[in-house]
Amino acid sequence: MQRTIHILGVPMDLGQSRRGVDMGPSALRYAHLQARLEGLGHQVHDAGNVAVPNPEEDIAEGTDRRLVAVGAVCQTVYETARPWVAAGDFAIFLGGDHSISIGSVAAAAECGSIGVIWVDAHSDFNTPETSPSGNIHGMPVAALLGEGPEPLVSVGLNRPKLKNSEVIQIGIRNLDTAERERLIRSGIHVFTMRHLDELGMAVVARQALDRLRHLPRIHVSLDMDSLDPDEAPGVGTPVPGGLTYREAHLLMEILGDSGRVQSLDVVEINPILDNRNRTAELAVELAASLLGQRIL
Repeated sequence: MQRTIHILGVPMDLGQSRRGVDMGPSALRYAHLQARLEGLGHQVHDAGNVAVPNPEEDIAEGTDRRLVAVGAVCQTVYETARPWVAAGDFAIFLGGDHSISIGSVAAAAECGSIGVIWVDAHSDFNTPETSPSGNIHGMPVAALLGEGPEPLVSVGLNRPKLKNSEVIQIGIRNLDTAERERLIRSGIHVFTMRHLDELGMAVVARQALDRLRHLPRIHVSLDMDSLDPDEAPGVGTPVPGGLTYREAHLLMEILGDSGRVQSLDVVEINPILDNRNRTAELAVELAASLLGQRIL
């Protein structure tokens, strides 16, 4: 199916302490994202990047200011993307760290309930009270469910953007202690790497879609650290034992076959840590699989 696709870069590295992830949008564009999608027959519009302050600027110094800065950037993402969602177009958000999803999911949820498939090594379900590091990129799922600092939870419509039953997590294998307890109590359905090992990706992908069958639209939030570091070395928080190349492609292909995916985050690519842009090139391949690239 041919789509109208909008691309928005969010070069934000305010959500964590390791520099370089702000270059992720450039790496993805350098890997020919637009040309690859146009080659599949889609009409693609690149809206450029939203403005993001550097961590060294006064506006982002200190925890409170950084929270406000992240919230402001996510608000801009929301305001930029909501007309695309209202028009029924497809939106791709290029990170930056995973905190950008607070804005992208808020936009995706503008026109009614959505399902979110969170593909990540981490659940990103911390709040400032439970996070050992205080890094905001570990908090977006909690914020989208209405838990956390006001600058994060108030992005877009000032209400929770999601219900716990509308979130599926895939690839989880690294949780903070208090975060793990919160996740167990939450009722969010989590497919850890053990589930993937035991069931296989095809079963997991179809079960995820089935659990969201009551929702007409799905947002996929793809953190490239969900893949094994041997496949995607250019990430800031690599965790061994992740998705293989084919598991990741199969997941994107099955989700794409559903016809219900409306938007996509691609986040946490750090070109400084990469090998000749390998991680960004893989991310472009995965976006293509989600949007119709098939072997036959």
